[in-house]
Amino acid sequence: MAAVLEIRTYTLKAGCGAEFHRLALEESLPLLERWGVEVVASGPSLDDADSYYLIRAYPSLAALERSQDAFYGSDEWRQGPREAIVSLIESSSSVVLPRAAFRLDPQPGG
Repeated sequence: MAAVLEIRTYTLKAGCGAEFHRLALEESLPLLERWGVEVVASGPSLDDADSYYLIRAYPSLAALERSQDAFYGSDEWRQGPREAIVSLIESSSSVVLPRAAFRLDPQPGG
């Protein structure tokens, strides 16, 4: 089980949600998989077509940093889908939390 989760949200440029989702499915997610990144979930927001989320799991904070440095510095990302994807993003935000803090199952009575 992963020790940390990174939750990243994107505010996309107006009207770009569908294209961003297509690029994520066809380009970004397969690339992350090839790099051994565990994507827990991703997709468009239910209430805003131009908002998107990406949740990734890592064994540790140090592993997250190493993985992202290697991935985002790679020629495969930089010369691949980077420009097309980044051009659709207005802003983004990330939070990293301990895996134990992220409850997937509701607790009885809570």
